[in-house]
Amino acid sequence: MRKILASAGAAAAFFASAAAYAAQPTPWQTAFQPAATGIMEQITWFEHYTLWFLIPITILVLLLLAYCILRFRAAANPVPSRTSHNTLIEVIWTVGPVVVLLFLAVPSFQLLTAQYSPPEEAKVTVKATANQWNWDYEYQVAEPFSFNSAILEDGDRAAAGKEDRAVYPRLLAVDHEVVVPINTVVRVLVTASDVIHSFAVPAFGIKMDAVPGRTNETWFKANKEGLYYGQCSQLCGKDHAYMPIAVRVVNEQQYETWAAAAKSDLDGANKALMAQIETANKVAVAGN
Repeated sequence: MRKILASAGAAAAFFASAAAYAAQPTPWQTAFQPAATGIMEQITWFEHYTLWFLIPITILVLLLLAYCILRFRAAANPVPSRTSHNTLIEVIWTVGPVVVLLFLAVPSFQLLTAQYSPPEEAKVTVKATANQWNWDYEYQVAEPFSFNSAILEDGDRAAAGKEDRAVYPRLLAVDHEVVVPINTVVRVLVTASDVIHSFAVPAFGIKMDAVPGRTNETWFKANKEGLYYGQCSQLCGKDHAYMPIAVRVVNEQQYETWAAAAKSDLDGANKALMAQIETANKVAVAGN
């Protein structure tokens, strides 16, 4: 019995770490992806909050429609009413929506303000330039470096060490991920080289248009380590569906080591980082 419980605990720990390791769309998903930033947590809360208004209002309107259809149909009312207005009803349907809108507007404006107000100065700045159909990333640090990130082809999986499709799914995995440290404000400067694209990572709660000749700015502060996927969310041409975004959130030490190595050997830095993470996950599972 103890062995069964131990095995179950280890399996639960493994699947929990795997779930946190790669946030991505899942089959038949109807809700948001698990939040990895404070902003996304607020967005998720606001969505749940609005449902407390939307669902009762929808039910009320349907009931009123059904009542009017049955109560005031021609068979039940051969002589139609000539009532032109009802003061009480007009006051209710004017004041009611105003009150509901106020309850929705206040948290909505608070969320909007939070999205444009980083809690602190950004420590990492990454410029994301969209191309048809890949991304160029430039780390604007003391010694800047840049690289291209494109969808991972099936024939390149083995060489990249990304054969596990649960972690590196088809149409979402890339050859080179963006790597950022945990609990750090990251500024993302978004632009494009050809047509309008959009930089979107659902787990971070960010979505920013990439417009040629213009630089837009967004930010995020990831509070969970893992690999998070996004996609270009603006129709940009025939290969729009093959333009994924992947962001790997690691601890501060892993980020510093990766950044130092990536300036001269990006592929080597990525493989070393993946090996560190895989080792850490195995140790965590063994400890449970």
